[in-house]
Amino acid sequence: MCSFAGGFRKLFAAAVTMLLFAPSAGAAEPLRHVPILVYHRFGPAVTDEMTVTTPVFESQLRTLRERGHQVIPLRDLVALQNGADTPLPDRAVVLTVDDGHRTVYTDLFPFIRRHGIPVTLFIYPSAISNASYALTWEQLAEMKASGLVDVQSHTFWHPNFNIERRRLASPAYERFVRDQFTKSKTILEQRMGGKVDLLAWPFGIYDTELMQWAQAAGYVAAFSIERRPVTRTEKLMALPRYLVVDADRGARFEILLAAPK
Repeated sequence: MCSFAGGFRKLFAAAVTMLLFAPSAGAAEPLRHVPILVYHRFGPAVTDEMTVTTPVFESQLRTLRERGHQVIPLRDLVALQNGADTPLPDRAVVLTVDDGHRTVYTDLFPFIRRHGIPVTLFIYPSAISNASYALTWEQLAEMKASGLVDVQSHTFWHPNFNIERRRLASPAYERFVRDQFTKSKTILEQRMGGKVDLLAWPFGIYDTELMQWAQAAGYVAAFSIERRPVTRTEKLMALPRYLVVDADRGARFEILLAAPK
């Protein structure tokens, strides 16, 4: 009996996971691909592996324009994945930036304001106006007021969930994770206004349990750093993104934008 009950629970959990995280089947939009690009830091020179230099970023924007790509708000893509019937441009692409480095304001913001490009920032608020490398709340507010920038959650302080799972007992680990989700969401909504219901997984780490807890905390979609475009078959709580680095220029950058063969 115990073995049967245990097997039933596993089957039930698998069914719940499919229902919670599978894409909606309601929309008639045909299967398509949309690359989501994720950046971290910018500047005149490469200071670490996550830095994209200003000339390279400018060349990437030029490539998008020359190849007929249209940068769309991330929420438009999420809405389509969630069953909306509003079509996207044929060559849609999404820009996101993780962490909240100060160069998002000093280097990225002038470009997106000049060209009218929408960007979603995934922020961990513990660093904002605290860490020397980070944005300030005033800078975030200015960028959001432009109408081009959406501010969303990257948990409260960007933990490595694999390490925390090994470090903490199960109940403490669950409390820790739920606190990371809810504290970030609450602070960003209070500070920035608007709804915070999108989540970028720190270090790209996620699993079924984390996805369930994130959804319970009020997130409707979450994003990894798995290198492939978004298609209709993706799970809403694990949408893939391409991590962009300074070497992604010319033909290498165009590969990120190309439709899968």
